[in-house]
Amino acid sequence: MMDSSVAVSCSNCSVRRLCLPAGLSQADIDRLEQVTRRKKLVKAGETLYRAGDPFSNLYAIRSGSFKTVVIAADGDTQVTHFALPGELLGLDAYSDRVHPSYAEALEDSSVCLLPFTQLEILAHQVQALQQQIYTIFSEELRQENDILMLLGKRSADTRLAALLINISSRYSRRGYSHSKFILSMPRTDIANYLGLTAETVSRLFSRLQREKLIKVSGRAVEIVDLVGLSELAGTHCSYEESH
Repeated sequence: MMDSSVAVSCSNCSVRRLCLPAGLSQADIDRLEQVTRRKKLVKAGETLYRAGDPFSNLYAIRSGSFKTVVIAADGDTQVTHFALPGELLGLDAYSDRVHPSYAEALEDSSVCLLPFTQLEILAHQVQALQQQIYTIFSEELRQENDILMLLGKRSADTRLAALLINISSRYSRRGYSHSKFILSMPRTDIANYLGLTAETVSRLFSRLQREKLIKVSGRAVEIVDLVGLSELAGTHCSYEESH
């Protein structure tokens, strides 16, 4: 991993509205940029932080994607989250001040480093920033609840459909097409996340394609029947395609 020599600017960031600066005045964004000027480039397969590392930064994803993985006492690993641009990594280390998981880049990615001590000081001075941090922590808890629901009582095909709808909606929020996107994570990671085997996931992709809910070509996915896929996932989809 290497640090970029280019200073980060929140003002011209493509995911600005989804990150910490959302709702801040330009003056407050300028103050925030004094804290978050460092950017880190992470190659595919490299780790941003490891389990056991001390908590010092939050990481705002500017481009690319990551998976977070917990290592159990017996050595088994569990993929706990797939993170996309505009989302923050490292929030789960806040309470114990130690990272309980590791974050690995699924593709060449870049993140902004947010030193948390400095961020907390600034948040006490800028009420809008403090409120935004609370909102992000609340969203993190909601996502954890969604994961528990996803992995709980649902059937295998429902789990995969729910994951595709989740990724679709998150891409839509970022201004991308909700119906055509690339899955940066391999089938093995999807299987681990959903508590299935890789063979089962491959069969499910084929089944959803036969049922004309999706089209799949490698890691490229096109949602053909959004309503049908949403019904299978047990969710209600109300957003519209941005492009």
